[in-house]
Amino acid sequence: MFPGKPDRPYFENWLNRTRKQLAASGRLSEIALILSREEGRTPQDWSSYLRELLEEEATPSLDLLTRIDALLARPVQAEIPHQTPPLL
Repeated sequence: MFPGKPDRPYFENWLNRTRKQLAASGRLSEIALILSREEGRTPQDWSSYLRELLEEEATPSLDLLTRIDALLARPVQAEIPHQTPPLL
């Protein structure tokens, strides 16, 4: 028997991409903290909910899916290297 196509191909693509992006250490906690500040609830609630999304135990609303994408699209803030004074 042939494997069936996912009935939600865009959501499946989003899940694969988001799993990779949230695999980085601390990234899930960072997103949970931002969402808790913007949307309410505790960061622990958001962390649990995000894990449920990644394990396909829950399905996000389109607004939340878009918001998570926007947060993940932001560049990670790197430390500004110290500038050395120009040579004379």
